Amino acid sequence: MSEKTTYYVLKEKAVPDVLLKVVAAKKLIEEKKCSVQEATEIIGISRSSFYKYKDDINPFHEDTKGKTVNVVIQLLDEPGILSRVLDEIAHFKVNILTIHQSVPVGGSASLTLSVKIPETGVDYADLVSAIENVEGVHYVKILARE
Repeated sequence: MSEKTTYYVLKEKAVPDVLLKVVAAKKLIEEKKCSVQEATEIIGISRSSFYKYKDDINPFHEDTKGKTVNVVIQLLDEPGILSRVLDEIAHFKVNILTIHQSVPVGGSASLTLSVKIPETGVDYADLVSAIENVEGVHYVKILARE
């Protein structure tokens, strides 16, 4: 089984400059619809640094109440695992907006979920950690927060 991901919350001054530049490049790409090449040149980092860290750094938004979080979950293709994942999600009282499971290949399947975080303020990092701890889950990755 793969190693579980640990999340940290850091003050901006503790984050290495290269990671802050990756965040800035991602923002440029999203807002200005420019290419990775253009964004990295403007920001002043290499494309290899961008690709190395792009999936590992995201800005932290304290106000996630009432927001939608999209995650992808890689899990074993065994009876009961999806049910255990959904039970774990139910404990957090989030609303599942969409759910899609791929056809299993090689003993694993991908599950993509969109969940609405309630106004009561569920910590989505706690939700992700709880899902990661379900036996049979390989990994959980946050795709987007809206």
